[in-house]
Amino acid sequence: MDAMEDRKRPEQELRVDGDGQRLVVHVGGEMDIERAPMLRSALHTAITQPGGPDEIILDLTDLSFCDSAGLNALIQARQTATEHGRHISLRHPQPQFQRLLEMTGTDALFPITDT
Repeated sequence: MDAMEDRKRPEQELRVDGDGQRLVVHVGGEMDIERAPMLRSALHTAITQPGGPDEIILDLTDLSFCDSAGLNALIQARQTATEHGRHISLRHPQPQFQRLLEMTGTDALFPITDT
């Protein structure tokens, strides 16, 4: 399987679901320097949407890897959310991502939720 085929697998996708009260952004695969701009753009759109929900949940169940570019996209999204009176929480972060948060001291910025 080449890199392009790997990028098209469902667990590599980024999708957004909403129920009116909250928005869930599902992030799968590897979030690295190549994919971070896509995440940054999707989160910016979700956060700045007029009349959108105050709660944005990042479902990281299928996120297998995140580097500093991906983390930076999340930190920027958190800042944008704060500016728009919204908040971001994380759902099911994987061990690699939890270690990244702890090592960078950013774990306090993102509450973890089970909902």
